[in-house]
Amino acid sequence: MPLMNRIRDFLSSPQGRKITDRGRRMASDPRNQQRAKGFLARLRKR
Repeated sequence: MPLMNRIRDFLSSPQGRKITDRGRRMASDPRNQQRAKGFLARLRKR
């Protein structure tokens, strides 16, 4: 079974939906957005 199919199957499972919902909530937090922007800025400097 190809990797992308396994990932798709996992994300459609109840556990996968729970994880993606948690990720969406974390991504909408302004503190996490600022932290991600800082991380990307550091990567670009290298």
